[in-house]
Amino acid sequence: MNEADAIDIVQSAIWTIVIASGPAVAGAMLVGIVIALFQALTQIQEVTLTFVPKIIAIFVIIAFTASFTGAQVYAFTQESFSRIEHGF
Repeated sequence: MNEADAIDIVQSAIWTIVIASGPAVAGAMLVGIVIALFQALTQIQEVTLTFVPKIIAIFVIIAFTASFTGAQVYAFTQESFSRIEHGF
């Protein structure tokens, strides 16, 4: 294995992580912005008001994107095992 192979594996791993975690992170960020705007407009400063909706949103997003995320991780795993099997 040379430098190019190592860089390719790391790049593929990073993209898989971004694709797998992207929907949940984006959803949590969107919910956080909406809740922060709501708190700023109503002057309600309740800690659980930010925490609970984010957790619920993340669970819902993960439930809806689980098949897509699983397919991406599975494809990366197959590619990695194929590289190991064939000696990179």
